[in-house]
Amino acid sequence: MNDWIRFVFLILLSITLENYGSIKLNSLRLDLEKMNLKKKLLIFALAFSICLVIYFAFLHLKIREQSNETTADHVEYLIILGARVKGTVPSLSLQNRIDTAADFMKKNNNTIAIASGGKGPGEEISEAEAIKNGLLEHGISESRILLEEKSTNTVENIQFSKKLIPKHLISGMVVSNDYHLYRAKSIAKDQGLDLAGLPAKTPAVAVPKSYLREYLAITKYYLVKFLNGFS
Repeated sequence: MNDWIRFVFLILLSITLENYGSIKLNSLRLDLEKMNLKKKLLIFALAFSICLVIYFAFLHLKIREQSNETTADHVEYLIILGARVKGTVPSLSLQNRIDTAADFMKKNNNTIAIASGGKGPGEEISEAEAIKNGLLEHGISESRILLEEKSTNTVENIQFSKKLIPKHLISGMVVSNDYHLYRAKSIAKDQGLDLAGLPAKTPAVAVPKSYLREYLAITKYYLVKFLNGFS
């Protein structure tokens, strides 16, 4: 009887040890799978970060290329893109665009300006009206200024301003802050306008926010253009 008890005990012990070993093996396998998953996620995050840095560097290069191009000595018309107006006062970014356009128009007496920009939240006058007022303060004749007051974004700035360009005028230039010219000129080209660029300085305090926002805006522009290619 004792031999039978010993035999049964050994069998039960063997089964228990086998099950325990199997559980430990499965647990070890799960731990390894978790480690591999974490490693893969870490590698993916690192690769994604590197790609993102390279992509932003590419965008910054394109922006700088456009802003550093030699400005044309003379064109027949300017399209001055609007920016934020605080009540009736142009923001620093918009004021720089106005000043840059006015300096060019003083040197080119036959150049006309299309002031482009609608009225947004917190703005008591349209961005186009603010541009016009700024040009008048610089001594630019009102007869040389056309207003486009319906646009709400860069695409509409170009689209609506294009309709106001006198038929006999050929050469034109878009005026905006340096970070904005690459996208503005690309949009103009999409709409059949081969515009030169006239860069206005970006206020130092606005540089980080403006460039980051522009990186995202260019990315959106690329995506929309890509998707439209399949429609």
